Amino acid sequence: MEVKPEFLAPLDNLTVTQGRDVSFTCVVNNLGQYRVAWIKSDSKAILAIHTHMVALNPRLSVTHNGHNTWKLHISHVQLNDSGSYMCQVNTDPMRHQSGNLDVVVPPDILNEHEPNTLEGGVANEAGNVQLVCQATGVPEPTVQWRRENGKDIVVRTEGREKQVVKLVEGERLVLNQVQRTDMGGYLCIASNGVPPSVSKRFDVQVNFPPNVKAGNQLVAAPVESHVLLQCIVEAFPTPLNGWHKHDGMKLYEGEKYTISEEKLNAYTWQLNLTVKNLHKGDFGPYICSSINALGKSDARIRLQELHLPPKPTTTPTPYVPSTVKQPRRKQHSHGKGHEVGKGGNGFNRDTYIHNHIQENDYLGSLSVHEGGPGGNQMVGANGATMGTGGGVMGAGAAGNGNGGLEKPRNTQMPAPVPSRQPHWILNNKSRAVDIFSRRRTVAFVSCCLLMIYGLLMLLTFT
Repeated sequence: MEVKPEFLAPLDNLTVTQGRDVSFTCVVNNLGQYRVAWIKSDSKAILAIHTHMVALNPRLSVTHNGHNTWKLHISHVQLNDSGSYMCQVNTDPMRHQSGNLDVVVPPDILNEHEPNTLEGGVANEAGNVQLVCQATGVPEPTVQWRRENGKDIVVRTEGREKQVVKLVEGERLVLNQVQRTDMGGYLCIASNGVPPSVSKRFDVQVNFPPNVKAGNQLVAAPVESHVLLQCIVEAFPTPLNGWHKHDGMKLYEGEKYTISEEKLNAYTWQLNLTVKNLHKGDFGPYICSSINALGKSDARIRLQELHLPPKPTTTPTPYVPSTVKQPRRKQHSHGKGHEVGKGGNGFNRDTYIHNHIQENDYLGSLSVHEGGPGGNQMVGANGATMGTGGGVMGAGAAGNGNGGLEKPRNTQMPAPVPSRQPHWILNNKSRAVDIFSRRRTVAFVSCCLLMIYGLLMLLTFT
């Protein structure tokens, strides 16, 4: 019994990028006297039989390993190579198996215009710009618009409503009522899943007349110094900038002036003017101007003299710390004009001792003493006295017989002197002296009365 050929593995479905090489592999066992042929299914064209090529296509070839494996090779695959391929054995009936080849093409952007030219890429401010980007590829690519450096795209409508987005999808990008801030690069990005994605840059230009602003309208600087004046210019296309004095004299680079420009973005420049070694004639207005095909503008900066204060020529007086003056002890008058009470003693020993100790302890304190027969006395900080009984006050004080208070002549309080001991101890000591004196007097009078009583009793019995 004859053994029929059989396929050991199906043909693979292949996907390949255009321009690369690809191969189909057909494995057949028990081939015997039969032959293997390769056929393009959609066109029914025979490509090869066994190891012999039938198609006149130099990019096609077949190989056999001498056993059971046949291969069909396609080099530099083109888009028209896509389709179904069949490995067939000429049995009766015929046996075959098929595999599909998909050729993909990465995206490409068509150049409809000459290099560096853009249809609708230039407009005056408040005009409209339309950008068109067409791309091809298999499968068909999608197109997105983005701005360079991640900037936002501003989409405006007829009602002046605007929408700020990061990307816009579609082959056309329409910018209505464009502003100077819309200037710059826009990227058309095409992708279809087949690497690599491709992009194309479109440059949007917005024309408008110059607008000049002074960095500071008033600048002050001293004589013999350098000063920098600055202006900001916005304009497109590129303007012609310059500096003038108020009398119209144009300023040029030289020993007196340094002039420079710095481009900040596509439509903004910073103008710098440095005036060196200022003198009286340099003060006054300066004008920075800018002009392009759409208009002219300027700004005025007034430079005025800055008067600095004169440098000090005198040396400062060294600081000398002040010393604290100790209060002087007050001298008490004990002579004429210092009488206390009627029939009182002109010199009160206890009062003198108390006043003397108190002044050394704390100036300004008040203490109470018993005076002579005329009444009690209170001695103040400046020698003022208050009496509770009648009497005549001496030259050092003006008294009130009913306890009036004399105001001291000097109302300024002297600085206190540190106390050697608390004044309440001194006051108690003074009072103890007064009590002892009283008790001694009472004892003396009692003794006298007892002696008189004894004498009377003795005279009575005799």
